[in-house]
Amino acid sequence: MPSSTADPLATSDDLHLGSFSEHGPWNLALTPPSWCADVARLRAEQVRLLPRLVKRPRLPPVVRGVTVGAIIGASLAVWGLRHRGKPDASAELSRRIRRSAERLGTTYIKLAQIISAGEGVFPAELVNECKKCRDQVPPEDYQTVVSVIEAEFGRPMHRIFRNFEPVPLAAASIAQVHAATLLSGETVVVKIQRPDIDQVVYRDIRVLAWLGPLLVGRIPVSALANPPALVDLFAGTIVEELDFRVEAANMLDVARVLLDIGQRGFVVPRPHPELVTRRVLVMERVSGFRFDDAVGMTAAGIDTEAVLKTGMLGFLEGAFLHGIFHGDLHGGNLFVMEDGRTALVDFGITGRLTQTERLAFLKMMMAATTNDVNGQVAALRDLGALPADIDIEAVVKDLGLGGPPIDPTQLAPEELAAELRRILKALLAYGARMPKPLMLYVKNTIFLDGAIASLAPNLDMFAVLTEIATHFAVTHGSTIATQLGRPQDEWELDLYGLKASFGVDPSTTDHFTYAELKERRELIRKRLSGRRLTQ
Repeated sequence: MPSSTADPLATSDDLHLGSFSEHGPWNLALTPPSWCADVARLRAEQVRLLPRLVKRPRLPPVVRGVTVGAIIGASLAVWGLRHRGKPDASAELSRRIRRSAERLGTTYIKLAQIISAGEGVFPAELVNECKKCRDQVPPEDYQTVVSVIEAEFGRPMHRIFRNFEPVPLAAASIAQVHAATLLSGETVVVKIQRPDIDQVVYRDIRVLAWLGPLLVGRIPVSALANPPALVDLFAGTIVEELDFRVEAANMLDVARVLLDIGQRGFVVPRPHPELVTRRVLVMERVSGFRFDDAVGMTAAGIDTEAVLKTGMLGFLEGAFLHGIFHGDLHGGNLFVMEDGRTALVDFGITGRLTQTERLAFLKMMMAATTNDVNGQVAALRDLGALPADIDIEAVVKDLGLGGPPIDPTQLAPEELAAELRRILKALLAYGARMPKPLMLYVKNTIFLDGAIASLAPNLDMFAVLTEIATHFAVTHGSTIATQLGRPQDEWELDLYGLKASFGVDPSTTDHFTYAELKERRELIRKRLSGRRLTQ
């Protein structure tokens, strides 16, 4: 199994399969993964399972339902009696939701973790509270880990690993990760699923499916991500994480997409060709700087701005051109290696777009760069964020999208709050929702936005957006035009409109850094401080 240093093919031949490290611990071309054969069937089974899981039962699962209902109900009742209508109502409700998740355990902590990555989608108070759940999942004891591994592989640990670190590198809601060395000498990372977590997850999803509709209209922080829609999103993401053979296949698919778009700025760890089962995943170990460690990278001579641009392009090209992208970007899932390349880990949540969804994202990008408001609304409709029979002209008119952009920093606090309430009510009236592909895309975009703050705060936003649009037009323009059925010369960046969308004077502003954008956002936040957005 281990590569032979005497054979050059054994260290590089599988690079035609994906964006891997140059000298892997094993060669996937010489030893094709034995676990891949069932992945298509496993994915199909997951798809068939979801509708049954999220269908609201007439009665809740009695034991768990009573427990969940009692904990959440008590929190909401106390909040309603003591805080509803007060200035701190949203912050206090967010705290109570987070505390309830922690009391209810693994599945609900995972739900909170998904919310914690939804800055800009969920209210800031709720996101900030849920971030506290990211690192608070206690690990399973070592003997439990050993039992899972030996049961999955059918042999003792000492016949698989020369060394296995008993203290995990990380512990999350579904699994935990340990460093190890195989008998053949390769340094690896081992991901082990918590015992019986699938049954725990299925049980809790059924409870949430029953509880979600009861919360509609009762929790102001739900906004567009209403509770039933959130349950659907949660179920669709967490079910994918319950079989590591699917995750390992995701690793290969994303690696192939990155190779196809010529994006060698990323490295995907190779899953082991044999040591992957439903509950255990052995993979190549990668390491580097945390994605937000700008100080460490700069000291090592790494161009953080280039790292960021690579991240943005790789994500967008994978989504728009191939419909596959890492669906859970955050600081713990990316490591910047010493050579400046970014290693991606944790592929449990992977965005997979249908052809319709992928083309909708392409339409959205083209419409945004050409300042085509109607086209952007049409793209959202095609993504499922708006009903299929929506009147696009009416939406544009009702939301006030047809005229010059409103500068929110020039509105009084009461005017700004009123404008946001008006937009929210209009969207809800039109049946707006947040489908899973759009949610994953927005989550990743928000993460990359936040990464600019630490890696490149002085990045010129106009310049980088122009660079990205130009890259797509020059490199992929012909392909995109063919797929969308539009002449390629129709795609011309409207820099004037782009500047106006940032709320600056297009005729006098040539540069606009992320730091300046952050200042504008902070001013808007302060104007809204203490203002509740009720329906």
